[in-house]
Parts: sequence; C-alpha cells; structure tokens
Amino acid sequence: MDAEAVEALPFPSAPIEEMLRLLAKGVRAHQLYLHNNPTYLRAIELLRTSFAPIWENTDAFTLTVTDSVFVWEGVPVHQEHGGDATDSIPWTFYKDGVRELQFQKGFEDADLIPLLNVIQRARRNGPEGDDLLVMLWEQELHHLRYRYVDVALDAPMAAGDFQAHFEPHVVEPPGPNDTDVVEEVIAASVPGVVNLEDYDATLHFLDDKEVAYLKNEVEQAYAGDLRQNVVSILLDIFESQVDPQVRDEIAHILENMMLHFLSAAQFRAVAYILRESQVAAGRAQEITPEQRDRLARVPDRLSEPEALSQLLQSLDESHDLPPQDDLTALFGELRPSALATVFSWSARIQDPRLRTLLQTAADRLVAGNSAELARLVSHADREVAIEAMRHAGSLGNAGAVPHLAKRTLDADAGIRRAAVQALSEIGSAGALQALERALEDGDRDVRIAVARTLTARVYRPALPKAEAAVTGKSLRGADLSEKMAFFELFGTLCGDRGVPVLNQILNHRDLLRRHADAEMRACAAVALGRVNTDAARAALDKAAAEKDVVVRTAVNKALRSRATTPERPA
Repeated sequence: MDAEAVEALPFPSAPIEEMLRLLAKGVRAHQLYLHNNPTYLRAIELLRTSFAPIWENTDAFTLTVTDSVFVWEGVPVHQEHGGDATDSIPWTFYKDGVRELQFQKGFEDADLIPLLNVIQRARRNGPEGDDLLVMLWEQELHHLRYRYVDVALDAPMAAGDFQAHFEPHVVEPPGPNDTDVVEEVIAASVPGVVNLEDYDATLHFLDDKEVAYLKNEVEQAYAGDLRQNVVSILLDIFESQVDPQVRDEIAHILENMMLHFLSAAQFRAVAYILRESQVAAGRAQEITPEQRDRLARVPDRLSEPEALSQLLQSLDESHDLPPQDDLTALFGELRPSALATVFSWSARIQDPRLRTLLQTAADRLVAGNSAELARLVSHADREVAIEAMRHAGSLGNAGAVPHLAKRTLDADAGIRRAAVQALSEIGSAGALQALERALEDGDRDVRIAVARTLTARVYRPALPKAEAAVTGKSLRGADLSEKMAFFELFGTLCGDRGVPVLNQILNHRDLLRRHADAEMRACAAVALGRVNTDAARAALDKAAAEKDVVVRTAVNKALRSRATTPERPA
C-alpha cells in the first residue's frame, strides 16, 4: 500500500475496511438464513453498528469500484480472497457498469436491507433478468448515490470521458420569477423527452382536454401493478396454448413467482396468482387432468403448515406490517387445510392487528368447511383443538357433537371445559346427552357448567342424576356455587314429586333437634322456589320463621319469586 496515499487520507481507513468486511458477511447471511434467524439478525446488527465510527469522521464517503476491489481515496479497502472472484461484491457492481458508490449518513437505517435485497437478486438473476442498475433504480435509495457507465457501448469509456459524462450538472438556484427558465433547463437537460411546446402551434395539435386525457392514461399506466399484468399475461398464454411443455413451464414459473413475491412481501400479487390461477384452470381448453391438478396445487403451497408458519412468524416479528388490504387478500386465498395452522397461531400472535386479520380468516374458513372443523376438534395439538371447539360452538356445528362428546372424557380438564362450553352453545339433543354424562365429571368447573346448561335447557332426562347428587353425599363437601347449580337443576326438573326431598332437607330435624347444613337448606329453599307449586309454598312457609339468617334469606327470596311467577304445573 502506498505510504503517501495513506498519509493523505482524511482519516484512517480501518473503519471503512471493517464495515466492508461485515458487509460481505451480511450479504452471505441475507442469502443463506431466514430473516428471523438469530445468526442473520446478529450479522445485520454488527453491520449497522460498524457505520458509527465512520460517521464520527465524515457524513459521506465514496468508493471506487473495480472488478475485484473497492478503493477509497486511492487506497484499496476491500478485496475478497478465495472462492470465485466473479461472485465478489465488487464484481457484482462492476459487471453491470457501476463505477462509484457514495454512502451517506443514515444509510444503515434506511437503505441497508434494500441494498442487500438488490445484491441477492442480482446474483440470482439469469441473463434475461433485470440488471443491477434497474433494481437500484426501483429501490429509490435515498442515502446511496452511484455513478455508472453503459456497458453495452462498443467502445469503453475513458477515465476522462467518465468524469465529464457523469459529473453532475450544477444549475444556480432559480429566483422566484425564473419559472420559465427552470422549465426550459429541465426540458433541455433530459435527452429523449418530447417538449409539447414544440408542437402546440401545429395544425392538428391536441386540445387541452385531449392532453389531460393522455396524461391521466399515462399516470394510470405507471400506477398500475406490473406484477399482476405479468401474471395475467402468463395465464392468458396458459389458456391459449395447448402445448403441454408450454403449460408446464408456465405452472413452474407461477410457483417460483409466488415464492419470490412472498419473500418480497408482495402479498396482493400472491393473492392475485392464487385466485386467477384457479380461474385459468377451470377455463383453459383441452387441459389435461395433470395440468389442472398442477395449477390447482399452486394455492396449496401457501396453505402448507411449514410455509404458512414461517410467513406468520415473519409477519409477527416484523416492525411494520404490510397494508391491511394486502394481508386480507392473501389470507382470503387460504385453503381449508390451513385451518390447523391458523388455529395454532391464533393464540401465539403478539401483534393485535395481525391477530384480528388471522381470526377473520379463520372465521371465513370454518364457515364453509364444517367437516374440517369437526375433524380438528379431535386434533392432537391442544391449542388447535380448543380453537376448533370454540368455533364449533359459536357456529352451532351439530356435526362436531360426536367429536366433542369424546373430548368430554379427555384427561385434560381444560379440554373438557372447552368441549362442555361448545356443547352448551350447540344445544342439540345429542349435545345435551353428552352433557348429561359429564354431570359426574371430576372437575368442579365442568360440573357447574353442565348443571347450569341443563337447567337452562330444562333437560328432564338429567333428573335422576340431579336427584342422586342432591340426596347423596357428593355435594356435602362442595362449595356453595356447585350446591346451588345442582339444586337449581333438581328444582327445575322435579316438579311436585321432588318437594318431599327438598322439604326433608329444609325442615327436617334429627333426634337432637338439629337441622341439616345451612347452605344445603338454603339451596333447598331456592330449589323449592323453582318448583313453584302449592306444595312447594307449604314447605317454604314452614321455614319462614327460621332463625338462621342464610336460610331465612333464601326462603324469603323463594317466596317472593313465587309471588311474581306463574305457578308451574305439578
């Protein structure tokens, strides 16, 4: 290295050399790892941090690009050793004509990831793909400037010509009255641009309305989504060309485009591919079953558990979600096979906006796929099964009742509670039968939920089990909520035939003139109020003067409710 060149540097080259070394690592990480991978995140963080020492010395620096080396202020600062030299970062820029790169302060925050995307695409593109300059132009990088030569020219441009051709044209800032001069300079400085003023005096020149119309059409053309246009062209070819090789090639292209659009977060374009490919499969003439199946499998790729899980994880970890309309369109193309993955992620998603969109997609999928929903009730994944039960209950899916009945026997109390809740919401005869069997469940919450549901539904076949609970020993150690639930069930179902049982609990004294437990007596009074007959009133009147406050309050409440409620037939 030239010692004089080193001494003439504005500051030591070590920070720039370190940044370029980490840039090479960042390019490899960007190409090899998923963007939520810890190795990738660590590489990007180190690369961003490496710019700080540079900005302590300058706000911008310029690198000269050769076929194998980056040069700064006449000093080589980066050269990749080993491997294929044509795969180095300098060569990636050099081969497409880029000869200088100027990095400005703030590049690492705004433009780093877009530049890594451009380098990755440039390395993957074949001879027919966009070159690096086109991709840089598309990204509109605000903190990166570059100069280039036209590599398509027959004669190479000399160094002096390079400077003259690419030196920025400096124009003095115009004054407030220099509008005409500015327009003239702009028109003259852009080669190949037609100036309308050169033609507005001709005989057949357009009037103002026609000019406005053309401008509007041009704006719409530039504002349109070229990706959808390309997909439409490919599908038109698929429909019109019956050659099997052509159709197979287009199907292959569509599959690759979908993956490319997903990686670029172009979700609206992905949704368009999924939707229109199915239209083309149904409309194409002379299409073979194999061709139709292959095109029909394109949407299935997105709904596969691995692909959809990676997509949802990436979205959940992203700082900025894509537009809501794009995600809505994408989730709208999910297949029923995606339901299990959607249910699994519904409880794990941290971003509330993404969770709402995913739940909307789940609601759409379950609305038209009751058989798949019923199947997922028996899924081995706990979260999937609970989500499936919740949707089955809210939709009143009677087809899920057999699966829900089996889940009431599950060893997991949480599963049993979810199954009971779903069966309660469905409320069919089969659902109530399954609930009756769960009256003796080992979990208190399950028993209470079942008793209250059967009470609300006035399910009379449950009377024997309700009477066994009321007259047996199982409720003696239960809390008040459970006692009340079973007594209300018994009182709702028993009629006058149950009054002697309830009267015995409320008013009977043993040989020592002692009553039963106060909570049991209060529950019996509530149950007699539910019976609401003359015999029940007589039993309640006997306890009207009870000294125990809890019992007396329950009795008075039952008597008041009887006075305002029509008498129930015995």
